[in-house]
Amino acid sequence: MPELPEVEVTRRGFAERLLGAQVQGVRLGKPLRWPLGVAPETLVGQRVREVSRRGKYILIGLSQGGLLLHLGMSGSLQFSLLLVESGPHDHFDLLTDQGALRLHDPRRFGAVVWAPSFTHPTALKLLGGLGVEPLSDDFEPNAFHRALRARSGAIKQVLLGGQVVVGVGNIYASEALFLAGIRPTTRACKLSKPRVARLHTAICDVLSRAIELGGSSLRDFTGTSGESGYFQLQAQVYGREGEPCRVCQTPIRMLRQGQRSTYFCKNCQKP
Repeated sequence: MPELPEVEVTRRGFAERLLGAQVQGVRLGKPLRWPLGVAPETLVGQRVREVSRRGKYILIGLSQGGLLLHLGMSGSLQFSLLLVESGPHDHFDLLTDQGALRLHDPRRFGAVVWAPSFTHPTALKLLGGLGVEPLSDDFEPNAFHRALRARSGAIKQVLLGGQVVVGVGNIYASEALFLAGIRPTTRACKLSKPRVARLHTAICDVLSRAIELGGSSLRDFTGTSGESGYFQLQAQVYGREGEPCRVCQTPIRMLRQGQRSTYFCKNCQKP
């Protein structure tokens, strides 16, 4: 599943080129997770006023309302001056006078939803429960510690939940916990302030490096021009079960948490 770095890489791949563009057409393919919520022809003639991100949602602000795009489990966005003929897994095209944006999603768990504004109940139904953005000034160590003290679940599961901090998905939670020296099964409320501070730094570092490397391409993800990400090549623990830890040579372990694979080093990461 594309996580925050992949979504941010995608956004940066077309944001500047789409700003100010006028919508010339909208094409819908097979139904996605939710309906568009507006007649496609009503978007024609509108201009793109912003291209931002909230968690794993890309927000395209228009002259009237805006679009919320989610890549789902296997989706990707492609941007080009001229789109080729659509295929069976191309489910949404936004055609503008500055290029065309296409959502390609083989599993159709992605979404494109129109809302009258990004503060409208339609948008807040998707965005309202999201935690703080980890790469923003609002992600502050002391507030992070206070929020974790109120959570009794395993720290890995709390990070994946997205209510405390948004977008730290499975790959990057495993990597950040390794850098912070924290066992993924440790209860969030038991973490001391110094350990939370290390985790805060690790989250920011891992996500920033992942964005610089174009995200992680494990299965389907590619950027808007078809390029792959390379963060997975630098992973310390993720996907390395049985391989030696790059720090202490102890074999990396894997366990299942909430039906997700968690990778960790028993020696470097303490409860």
